[in-house]
Amino acid sequence: MLTTGGCPKNILSIKDALEALEGKWKLLILFTLSAGPRRFKQISKEVNGISDRTLSKELKSLEENKLVTRAVHDTFPPTVEYAITPHGKSLETVMEALHYWGLAHRKEVIGK
Repeated sequence: MLTTGGCPKNILSIKDALEALEGKWKLLILFTLSAGPRRFKQISKEVNGISDRTLSKELKSLEENKLVTRAVHDTFPPTVEYAITPHGKSLETVMEALHYWGLAHRKEVIGK
């Protein structure tokens, strides 16, 4: 880690990243959308255990952070589709690293 006089350098950038991805759902939503655009109910089914209210809140936050786009299609009833942005796709290496770390952690701590 880069340090300056014993303090982490650029700690604000880490804080910004953690704030954009905070909570237990955002990375799971991004992982789901990395496979392609999804409608709200599709995301809800794939991210097991998330409530509709929480999913809506998390999608709005991801959209504010320019990690997800929301497209409303001119159909009846209107179809809303969410997709990961190029900025959101830049997290794929982070998600892959977390995947492998999670496997090792499960083996080390949980024993499975």
